[in-house]
Amino acid sequence: MTSFSELGLSEKIVASVTQLGYTTPTPIQAKAIPLLLEGRDLIGLAQTGTGKTAAFGLPIIEMLMKQADRPANRTCRTLILAPTRELVNQIGENLRSFVKKTPLRINQVVGGASINKQQLQLEKGTDILVATPGRLLDLIARNAISLSKVTYLVLDEADQMLDLGFIHDLRKISKMVPAKRQTLLFSATMPKAIADLAHSYLTDPLKVEVTPPGKAADKVEQYVHFVAGKNDKTELLKKSLNENPDGRAIVFLRTKHGAEKLYKHLEHIGFKVASIHGNKSQGQRERALKGFKDGEIKVLVATDVAARGIDIPAVTHVFNYDLPEVPDAYVHRIGRTARAGRDGIAIAFCAPDETRLLHDIEKLMKIDIPVASGERPAGLASPTRPNNNRGGRNNNGGHQRGPREGGRHNGESRPSRHHAPRDADNDLEVTSDFKRVKQAEGEAGRPAGPRKHRRPARKPGGSGANRHAPAGGNGQEKRASGNGHRGRNR
Repeated sequence: MTSFSELGLSEKIVASVTQLGYTTPTPIQAKAIPLLLEGRDLIGLAQTGTGKTAAFGLPIIEMLMKQADRPANRTCRTLILAPTRELVNQIGENLRSFVKKTPLRINQVVGGASINKQQLQLEKGTDILVATPGRLLDLIARNAISLSKVTYLVLDEADQMLDLGFIHDLRKISKMVPAKRQTLLFSATMPKAIADLAHSYLTDPLKVEVTPPGKAADKVEQYVHFVAGKNDKTELLKKSLNENPDGRAIVFLRTKHGAEKLYKHLEHIGFKVASIHGNKSQGQRERALKGFKDGEIKVLVATDVAARGIDIPAVTHVFNYDLPEVPDAYVHRIGRTARAGRDGIAIAFCAPDETRLLHDIEKLMKIDIPVASGERPAGLASPTRPNNNRGGRNNNGGHQRGPREGGRHNGESRPSRHHAPRDADNDLEVTSDFKRVKQAEGEAGRPAGPRKHRRPARKPGGSGANRHAPAGGNGQEKRASGNGHRGRNR
């Protein structure tokens, strides 16, 4: 069994990690840390909850500590890019726990917060800067930060950054960092767009993969309810929540409008519930997450984009009220439960117009998700799968986990949308990152089937339940990638 001391980390770093209660590295940490200490560029493929933050954070801290120089004013030595403010904040929080007894300075900049305060924080120089791409470019435009001294560059959740349309921002940033640097790219999946991104950013990278794309988290029991429509979803959700009063659940919907509507309904009938989505301010989202972490909130209604970065080990249930348009998003969703060695239950609702989405999910995961209620449609063909993985609980065995990071959606090419416009002089809520989240969640769409064309105007005179059960919504999140535009509805 590998220990942190065997990975090449100094006694000081090992002592810091041990003090936090971690003794055994996770697979991604055991594989990545020695390579990063050698100075190699790296592509890390791993699902959420695998300890990626420590996998890149510990060796970077180690290497920064060995360098005597301090950052100059308005510069940073390490740049970590992540797609959402929740994930940026989670990464920053974890890294701070690793550097408590060091002189290293960590800053994080995200949309939805005062850009003037962030500008002041960057004035004295930063050892590790964690940022969303849009807000970083806003600060660069104000001459608040220079990337000319970056030695280590990390792209975390690269697939999600492409989903949110950050490809153009990433290209701009790549031209601002020195060519001589060590670059790390972490992603849950490896579609062509990510491969192209890696080719342009990394030099002779090594590839580390610990969790095959499409594999469910360990110890997750999965079930699906076949329902007639949204009302059935809501009734099943309420039934399950009432039957599990001590549980803590995340309910996923495709759109911010659907999420807010369900949240208000659950709140009205007495559930301790909160919601996070693109229409919520930074303060509202932080209060909702804190209440959920502290146990004051039992149900968190969320969209995929807003929930990125949630790392709460006590989540017992994940409800797919709406099935996601992108199959990998399902894997990311159910990864919110069964964390830190705990068991978890993932429940999906499938309406008739979501059958294709379920088929794509089961095809990706190579399982038939067990049916909790309703009948599996005859047209839902069973995907090819190995004999040792039949759905339900994922009996892949566990392992003692090392430091964990905040969360963490596609093996195939992704749906796309146009790149969101940016404001160079943003403040508070009006930020390019904030706009992307709002636009990614903004419009309801049909989850399946081809797009219908608008009819021409008519000429005058023409005629014209199981105990594990959850809820529904409508619409879908509009997603983006860096290559091509396939439209919102497919």
